[in-house]
Amino acid sequence: MLVNGKHYHTIWINEDNPAQVDFIDQRLLPFKFQIASAVSVEDMYQAIKIMQVRGAPLIGVAGAFGVYLACLLFKNDSNFEEKLIAAAKYLISSRPTAVNLSYAVENALMRLEQVDGVVAKTETALNYALELSEQEVLACKQIGEHGLALIEEIASKKPGETINVLTHCNAGWLACIDYGTATAPIYAAFEKGIDIHVWVDETRPRNQGARLTAWELGQHGVPYTIISDNNGGHLMQHALVDLCIVGSDRTTSRGDVANKIGTYLKALAAKDNNIPFYVALPSSSIDFNMNDGLKEIEIEQRTSDEVGIMEGISDGVVSEFKIIPENSSCRNDAFDVTPARLVTRLITERGVCEATAKGIKSMFPEK
Repeated sequence: MLVNGKHYHTIWINEDNPAQVDFIDQRLLPFKFQIASAVSVEDMYQAIKIMQVRGAPLIGVAGAFGVYLACLLFKNDSNFEEKLIAAAKYLISSRPTAVNLSYAVENALMRLEQVDGVVAKTETALNYALELSEQEVLACKQIGEHGLALIEEIASKKPGETINVLTHCNAGWLACIDYGTATAPIYAAFEKGIDIHVWVDETRPRNQGARLTAWELGQHGVPYTIISDNNGGHLMQHALVDLCIVGSDRTTSRGDVANKIGTYLKALAAKDNNIPFYVALPSSSIDFNMNDGLKEIEIEQRTSDEVGIMEGISDGVVSEFKIIPENSSCRNDAFDVTPARLVTRLITERGVCEATAKGIKSMFPEK
């Protein structure tokens, strides 16, 4: 996608130094566009942990690159295999909810088991990370194509009118490698000339909607309006939302969806107002071994500072501001689970299906 008219992916190997992984530092957006780098496992762990890189597909790819960096770091270590496995576990521990991270790291290790020698393993790790990156790009592009058909169907019933989409958090290209998941159908519709407008939830406490989704939509020229998190239901009641599209950090085999905290409330409001609620996700975000999302998905608990402190810019200076009384207790659940019964359909790289065990199996019978 575009940044100041130039195409970027969110993560890549440095052209001049193949031992360096570069990525867009999402913590600084929209105030500053800056490239950060990782040259070690610790660098990549921290980048994922503190959300320099964030979004389920992206942290999966970042984890795979982390395995590659581990190979470089331990290439001369007599305990190479042992250190590599420890590094993999460490990377996975950085964020527990999104299945993409463990999926990517564990698959990287399996690829490495199939070759002998440190040099071959290092090359295999790099090739896998690059391959996974391209797979995620293609999956998001295909999600956009399948989701476009849903938007076109609504547009056909509203000739000459604006199609209003509500989304939550950032499931855009910043959260992936390119295109995004929830935003991919939006970009596809925009490119096709459909009059489309996006309601962007601010998404407290880290404001990924107001800061990231709004920024990337603006870079691409897609019309949008930022709203407070509590405004979505009101807009639905007044027929100002035609459909909702959100992303997913982990979806169970029967269609329960873990996504950014607040997604469940949007799904409830959509259900009450007969508005389609779609979840766009690549198969790498489906946990085919998990059934009950409410009971089985580990919900990441993040620090109270994210709730009590906000960041803003004044006269060109970016500062942090405390917004709650001193010594206040905070709870910061990073995700919630939307039961499958509230999800209209899943939009995957293979097509659109019911959010049920049967529907998911029809898309991915080999799983």
